[in-house]
Amino acid sequence: MENTVRLAVSLESFSYADGTQALQNIALELHRGGFIGILGSNGSGKTTLLKVMDGLVREYRGTVLLDGKEIRKLSPKEIYAKVGLVFQNPDEQLFAPTVSEDVAFGPVNMGFGADEVARRVNSALKAVEMEGLARKSIHHLSFGQKKRICIAGLLAMGHEILLLDEPTAGLDPMGEYKMMDLLTKLNQEQGVAIVMATHSVDLVPLFLNRLYILSKGRIVRGGPPAEVFTAPDDMAQVKLRLPHIAELIYRLKNEDGMLFDKIPLTVGEARREIIKTMTGHHA
Repeated sequence: MENTVRLAVSLESFSYADGTQALQNIALELHRGGFIGILGSNGSGKTTLLKVMDGLVREYRGTVLLDGKEIRKLSPKEIYAKVGLVFQNPDEQLFAPTVSEDVAFGPVNMGFGADEVARRVNSALKAVEMEGLARKSIHHLSFGQKKRICIAGLLAMGHEILLLDEPTAGLDPMGEYKMMDLLTKLNQEQGVAIVMATHSVDLVPLFLNRLYILSKGRIVRGGPPAEVFTAPDDMAQVKLRLPHIAELIYRLKNEDGMLFDKIPLTVGEARREIIKTMTGHHA
């Protein structure tokens, strides 16, 4: 069951109304319980791709399968019972006066009774660690709290797949880490499958095990972060950079002649590589 494909995208092309081609030759799969990242600079097509995966954009050539069914043949209710998109700006998604009312909106409109709605709201708020703020005004929440409430609203509707557009944008470094820690818990403890679009290269190696690089509407590379992050020049071509740690070790190896067995992506990996280099223990 773990290998079950929940979302399969095979996209030949998608163009905007003015004829500008936004996406082409996209192929990716999200498996049950998967957590993948779509990494790209601004304007690379990340948001458009998420909208295709959510069924919001339909005028494309190719197929998008949700649990094996063409998403364009499914009703919005069938799609949104499983998949939800969290926009980059939470203020575009939140509209009710209070936290509990906003989270309850989806379940109410799905026709659940009051007791079931209350159960779903409480469960969703607990999942995003916001259970103490049910009666709080939306306007009095921090930016990070608003993002959590957007996620809670989708969880309350029973979404098993979350599509997240720049979930750490606008957060300070601690807020970024807390958001990624929350998403990791939802993925690992509750089995929520996640697709995260981001341009934050330093967060990716810490949390994701599969990554796709999107550039000018095309996937130019895909695989584990260690395979995707190669040389600085390769990353610069797609308007990205290596994680800071990887950049440092790459330059120490290639410009200063230090003997590293591999280019680490995290502080822990870098520490081990540096200790090996200093003690002369190499593979």
